[in-house]
Amino acid sequence: MLLKSKNEQSLIERVFESLLWKTRFVVVAGVIFSVLSAVALFLIGSYEIIMALIEYTPITQSDWSKDNHFHANLLVKLIGAIDLYLIGVVLMIFGFGIYELFISKIDIAREDKSISILEIENLDELKNKIIKVIIMVLIVSFFERVLEMKYESPLDMLYFALSIFGLSFGVYLINKNSH
Repeated sequence: MLLKSKNEQSLIERVFESLLWKTRFVVVAGVIFSVLSAVALFLIGSYEIIMALIEYTPITQSDWSKDNHFHANLLVKLIGAIDLYLIGVVLMIFGFGIYELFISKIDIAREDKSISILEIENLDELKNKIIKVIIMVLIVSFFERVLEMKYESPLDMLYFALSIFGLSFGVYLINKNSH
């Protein structure tokens, strides 16, 4: 399909198409707030880790020997922080991806050939990258809930085992389709 020359377009058509094309810069707001949100989540996640280490790390030898569940509580807090980091990664990928799709390629990022996270050519690729990270967020959230769970019957353990199998099988299918 050939493009019309400026002489073949009416003034109204040229102005309207120019304005329409410039509206793509609205996504810059999404990029900025997405990246700011990601930075905030990384800072909050780091704060959560520091506070968990302060709160749940035994100080004396007697604290280590007490049955206070230091390790389990620390692990739950650390996994919660990892969850925040993963959501931050989703927001970063989203921000970078929509910038590259609507505004411009990030040239400085493409100078480093070893980083391929920004190789996003269309909306489907962006969606697939985000979906994979969201699935990891769900797995980590599931793991966090499992650590807090109390098993009261063999049926609870069976549900737990089936859940782990379902998550593992889902990850296998995702990785199988991406190759």
